[in-house]
Parts: sequence; structure tokens; C-alpha cells
Amino acid sequence: MLMQLVTIALLLVPSLGFAPSITRIKRCQSTCSSSTSLAMGLTLYGHPGTRSPLVNWACYELGVEVAAGDLSKNPHPFGQIPCLTDDNDVTVFESGAILSYLIQTYPPETITAAQKAIILSWIVWANASLDPICFLETPDGKVYDTGLKQPNKRVGQLEKLLQEQGGLLVPSFGFSIADVAVASYLLYVVQFFPTVDLSRWPNVVKFMKESASRPAYARAFGQDLQESMVGKLSDAPTQKKMFGMF
Repeated sequence: MLMQLVTIALLLVPSLGFAPSITRIKRCQSTCSSSTSLAMGLTLYGHPGTRSPLVNWACYELGVEVAAGDLSKNPHPFGQIPCLTDDNDVTVFESGAILSYLIQTYPPETITAAQKAIILSWIVWANASLDPICFLETPDGKVYDTGLKQPNKRVGQLEKLLQEQGGLLVPSFGFSIADVAVASYLLYVVQFFPTVDLSRWPNVVKFMKESASRPAYARAFGQDLQESMVGKLSDAPTQKKMFGMF
């Protein structure tokens, strides 16, 4: 869905760009979430100008390794990216499915079944509910605008939850792949529609800024883009109430 926007973004905002191709995702440093599982057979078929970096981001947060695949050998049934392969003839495509596979196959050692369940639910919500809000499409599938220019009940509920839960989607666990899934789409909106006003959702903006500030985000998307995103979100206007101003 985001492919149509990539060309526009690169032409209009060349300073943002995308991170250079990553040939090998190394095990996360101590700043990332720890995991005792080390993926030996993961191969990601992708490109920086697609949704692939959000998979890279998830891998960094989980602390797994993944090799970059030869796109000429991409096993995706429709030839699209991202696509992930693993040992035992495993092939997973669609970013949401890939994130779900990663959290189930290479979970942090401290995660509980309840936490994993809610993380999986947020991944599905990000793809099924948030994506169509963030990116409005024509009948033939071309993205023409973002729904975040107008009030939205679901995003309003997300705003409330983030306020109540300390800015995390799974507060009992901490920053997780659930946050990666949701923050990725929101951050893509700011990247491709830089003039969008999100001030009606201050907790969402704070969540986006804190997510983009993570070392794993910079490693996946590039430091230049991280600095641009954090800068835009830091400068985002705060919606003020009319009463008490006079």
C-alpha cells in the first residue's frame, strides 16, 4: 500500500530517504530487548523503500539475526516484499504475518502467554484497522491521502489507552513488537504527509516520538530519518482548549 508514496517522498523530501540496504542484522546490543533465541536460518527479502524496515526494526528489538535475501529468488507468491524464510521450509509474507511469526518463534524469555496474546492482537489491529485509517486508497488501490487529517474514534481510543498505560501498548511487558507494529504505520504517515496535524492526539504523538527515538529504529530506518522524525514530532503543535485563554 505504501509503494505509491515512496517515490513521492523520495522526490519531495530527499533528506529523509531510507537506510541503506542491511546485509546482516546483528544481535541487538544491550539497549535493545533481550532474547535468548538466536535465529540461524532467517532470511528477509526486502528493500529499504518498502515496509521491510519495520521487519528489521522488529528483529533488532527481539535480538535475532537475519540475512538479506536475493530478490531474484524471492519466494513471495506475488513477488512482493517483505517476505521472510526460515529453517524447515518456512515462508512468511505480509509484514503483519512476519511480525506475528517472529514473536511466536523467537519470543523474549520473560514473555508470558497473556502478553504474547495481546501483542499478537495489536499486530493484527495495526494491519487490519490502523493501516486503512492512516492511508486512504482509491478503488484501484492507490494511496491519495491520510485519514489522520480528521478526528477518528479508533485513534481517539488509542490516545486514551496510551495516556492510561504510560505510553505503552503492553505495559506489563514494556516496549514490544506491538509498539513496533502500531508506531510504524503512524510514523510512515508523518514521513509521507509531513504537514499532517496530529495535535488532537498528544499522547499518540509522544508515543511516536519515543518509538522513533529508539536505537533499533535508527538502525533499521537510518539515523537521518530518525532525526527528521523526532524533530518533526518534537515541533508538533499542541492543541489548546479555548476556555481559560482570556
